[in-house]
Amino acid sequence: MKIGKYLKGSLAAAVLAASPAMAADHTLTISSWAPPGHGLNAQMWPNIIKMMEEATDGKVTAEVKYGLAPPPAQMDLVLDGAADMTLIFHGYQAGRFTATKLIELPGYEGNAEAASVAYWRVHEKHLAAANEHRGVKLIGLHTHGPAQLHSDGAVSGLAQIEGMKIRVPGGVGSDVVAALGGTGIKVPAPKVYETLASKSADGVVMPMEARAGFKLTEVAKNVYEVPGGLYRGSFAFLMSQETFDGLPADIQKALDEKVFGEPVSRMAGQVWDDIDVKGRAATEAAEGNSVNAASAEDLAAYQPVAQKIIDSVLAEVDGKGVDAAAARDMIQSEMSAN
Repeated sequence: MKIGKYLKGSLAAAVLAASPAMAADHTLTISSWAPPGHGLNAQMWPNIIKMMEEATDGKVTAEVKYGLAPPPAQMDLVLDGAADMTLIFHGYQAGRFTATKLIELPGYEGNAEAASVAYWRVHEKHLAAANEHRGVKLIGLHTHGPAQLHSDGAVSGLAQIEGMKIRVPGGVGSDVVAALGGTGIKVPAPKVYETLASKSADGVVMPMEARAGFKLTEVAKNVYEVPGGLYRGSFAFLMSQETFDGLPADIQKALDEKVFGEPVSRMAGQVWDDIDVKGRAATEAAEGNSVNAASAEDLAAYQPVAQKIIDSVLAEVDGKGVDAAAARDMIQSEMSAN
């Protein structure tokens, strides 16, 4: 199956997903926490629904529901049986996930598709040993594109970050801001706009897609851009294990072989790359918006900061029974080959 075709068919998929399922034997409930127009809901969930329908000859479909729980509570929502599927951002749940921080590290070269495929493969070989998604069925892993600093006041140098109040996502994103001397304010992505609009924060670290997806062109008109990003965010698609176990064996097999795992992970990475392009285009089109590239001197200054964070995370992940260095090497190798 060629996953790329789903990007081109996203509008049709969205219409299909919005229609009542006529012939499906199983209609699953998806809990979503991002805005309806965000790529997660405009592309990713419709694509997954279409993939499941095609793999099962229409026997399995799903419906997206909003507002069932805040972002940090999504995994528990599925564990409790209040939804069949969801997406989580690992950084929102401090202390619950450690091995997943490995993909968030600065220094990886490649787009979100390459990173997401590498993420799934390294999870299969190394990270699954940490068993951090216990109780639910892990059906996909992915990262967003390289995260940059977005602020209303222009930032043209790394040193300006010291003393800034910056919305952070948790995980490595929070570590980076702290290491650069910023004060982290942790709120979920749907709260970013109001956090910046109210001046509760001076800036936010997010990928370029947020320029459009969370309307940052209105409240954070400047981007400080570091090649490869300051970090990458880590996400997981989850399914209720009870829901999956309740499906007929042939449907389970079809979903596992044709949809879940690498196919879903690759598709999600492709969507992030697509919406990153749209976020940059929105920035270029918006009045008063600008992108300031980090200087060579700033990049050199960031390297020792990044290395300290890398060393710290590798030690954390080792503590979970994972060979962190081997896993990181595999991510880099897979990304370079993808």
